[in-house]
Amino acid sequence: MMKRNILILMMMASAATLNAQEWVNLFNGKNLKGWEKLDGSAEFRVENGEVIGVSRRGTPNTFMATKKVYSDFILEYEMKMDHGLNSGVQIRSVALQPDGTERVNGYQVECDDHDSRPWAGGIYEEASRGWLYPMSYHMCVTKENRRGEWNKIRVEAVGSTIRTYINGVNFANLVDDARQEGFIALQVHGIGNNAALEGKEIRWKNIRIVTEEPKKYMKSDVNLSPEVSYLTNALTPLQKEEGWKLLWDGKSSEGWRGARLESFPEKGWSMEEGLLTVEKSDGGESAHGGDIVTIKKYKDFILEVDFKITKGANSGIKYFVDPDLNTGAGSAIGCEFQILDDKNHPDAKKGIAGNRTVASLYDLIKADALLYGQDNTEKRFNGVGKWNRARIVVRGAEVTHYLNGIKVVEYERGTQMWKALVAYSKYATWPAFGEAKSGHILLQDHGDEVSFKNIRILEL
Repeated sequence: MMKRNILILMMMASAATLNAQEWVNLFNGKNLKGWEKLDGSAEFRVENGEVIGVSRRGTPNTFMATKKVYSDFILEYEMKMDHGLNSGVQIRSVALQPDGTERVNGYQVECDDHDSRPWAGGIYEEASRGWLYPMSYHMCVTKENRRGEWNKIRVEAVGSTIRTYINGVNFANLVDDARQEGFIALQVHGIGNNAALEGKEIRWKNIRIVTEEPKKYMKSDVNLSPEVSYLTNALTPLQKEEGWKLLWDGKSSEGWRGARLESFPEKGWSMEEGLLTVEKSDGGESAHGGDIVTIKKYKDFILEVDFKITKGANSGIKYFVDPDLNTGAGSAIGCEFQILDDKNHPDAKKGIAGNRTVASLYDLIKADALLYGQDNTEKRFNGVGKWNRARIVVRGAEVTHYLNGIKVVEYERGTQMWKALVAYSKYATWPAFGEAKSGHILLQDHGDEVSFKNIRILEL
């Protein structure tokens, strides 16, 4: 028995030694050797084995970045932040924008102390695409972040998978292949001229990394958050397993036709470099190439579509579409997730109380973030010329719209409230509008240039 116990102890010691050899300290606990300050002028100092960042007025975001570049890795650190601040840790980041401007950009593991938006552990792309994994995707885990206390953060960046953990719980579960390598950096976020935040501190310690075969050390015994993927016109292994299908293959018109044609339109739409684009014409509704619809009809589903609009553009994603319902001029009839430049298109000011703005159920229900429970109900629209994600969920009569991960519309078809909304809309003349059990999915030609990609569906 004694020999067996000794053998077990030797094996444990060997495993501990191996583990110690795999981890490399990025911070030596004494000084910032191997790091450099970028962009802003906020203070960084070292005390008692901690890196301390100090907020300062009148400076943009300031970063303390590793001089070394990292690709695939597992990163761990502990972090503590004073109340009211916003901070984070950059990974796979660079110091220059594509145009050569000096500005740190790349993935950021968020540390957010906002009362109504507790998105610490989410993934934000600094100075680029913005939020990629807001914690609205999995709010139930956010309570695991202890505000104002030390938290242990783990980041697994292996290939196109990036996962974050706070105190052992998976927060973000992102798939994205836009950035493959870059430095790691500690952020002191700019505070503008807010005197109340000046001098407040962010602290980091025990910063270490594994770069040798990190894949074999990824956690496998935890409950993962919902996967969010930005792979271009491709499905992840998990999405395939769950039953997701691409509605557009990224190169052909397979599965689509003109709303009033037996085939795909010969003009007005282009397919280049993985983008499906409705071309600019005269701004008329379905007057050039015309709307396109799926050949197949859908009943209960989750639909995701990434879209990018040009200035002043108008378009839409429709569902429960019956192309034969409207045989006159204009677009085919169906429930519509509105796509619009709210600032520059006049339609945003028409309708009732904003029910024709982006992500709204067109002419029926205004989109806002009230359903998410934020103090500020403004929608999270990434902007003109940037990619935004529409998500439509249909479960029987219940339908929800999401814009960039935030629920903005929720309704139930066929109820008295629904019928009242329809009666005071442009759809009042269409019998039982929106109550069909199934229908086609439509992308609208409204005479403005709008691009689409990552069009996928999960039938429920």
